[in-house]
Amino acid sequence: MFAASAFPRRSKWIAPPISSPALSAQWIVPLPLQSRACVAGDTGTVGGSMLGLPGLRLPPAGFLLLLPFLLLLLPATPAPHRASYKPVIVVHGLFDSSYSFRHLLEYINETHPGTVVTVLDLFDGRESLRPLWEQVQGFREAVAPIMAKAPQGVHLICYSQGGLVCRALLSVMDEHNVDSFISLSSPQMGQYGDTDYLKWLFPTSMRSNLYRICYSPWGQEFSICNYWHDPHHDDLYLNASSFLALINGERDHPNATAWRKNFLRVGRLVLIGGPDDGVITPWQSSFFGFYDANETVLEMEEQLVYLRDSFGLKTLLARGAIVRCPMAGISHTAWHSNRTLYETCIEPWLS
Repeated sequence: MFAASAFPRRSKWIAPPISSPALSAQWIVPLPLQSRACVAGDTGTVGGSMLGLPGLRLPPAGFLLLLPFLLLLLPATPAPHRASYKPVIVVHGLFDSSYSFRHLLEYINETHPGTVVTVLDLFDGRESLRPLWEQVQGFREAVAPIMAKAPQGVHLICYSQGGLVCRALLSVMDEHNVDSFISLSSPQMGQYGDTDYLKWLFPTSMRSNLYRICYSPWGQEFSICNYWHDPHHDDLYLNASSFLALINGERDHPNATAWRKNFLRVGRLVLIGGPDDGVITPWQSSFFGFYDANETVLEMEEQLVYLRDSFGLKTLLARGAIVRCPMAGISHTAWHSNRTLYETCIEPWLS
């Protein structure tokens, strides 16, 4: 088992604020009225030769002294409107780092200037293979202070494996204030496919026999195995999965009710993926679809976790809080750099 990082790092980008014209306040200072003589017997009037208005009565002297201070009570000139966007937190995927999201940062800065965007620089590269619960704890410690400073709420953009980390965060954090959870090509219902990542990590295994490794205590020490979902060995998956089966509510545990309640605090769930992804298998897993025992894909509404509403999917859909944004022609490593995808599926939900 890998050792946890003692001091997680994170990188923070702050987009340039919206420029606004300088505001100026005009002070009106009363000029003292000077006269050569006052009408006898009326010390509060100025002679007609002075102002051309015979018998004009001056305000009491005390009022003149207070006038500058009374002007302070007048309503100030309203400042021009300035958009205020919720902070955005980005969580990367397997073998990634914060550098991978430079294009996404540029897009947000252009369309929503002034937005505070934090790409969490944790569990980069091979560190992303650590057990997902260990990663969840590290990311939780990083996002909690960001949320605490944003009482209006935050947005999460979570890519690939990071989408599962974020869903677990929404489950275990009692007081999270996530408005939009944007799941960007993430295997939300698990992974069952031969990819370059798997061939590198387990060179002698194929998807048909990888369950022998992943559903062992040793295998569950690798993040990939935490969401390996073999449809031909469902019983082993339910008993051995230490992560996905738990956050899906597929296996009973004492925190299931609390986790479901926490997850339902989210304002909106945005699901993004597509048929040309090339990594997420089946690609419909990005939308909570998955294989049955015959490797026929069942959509979200046909999944038991939805029908039983085990962690809140059915409730979210009923209240209109699930947005599905499929897009063809985008490979797995291009989701966070595709401008059209950003404008269509991400930008509209960054309030």
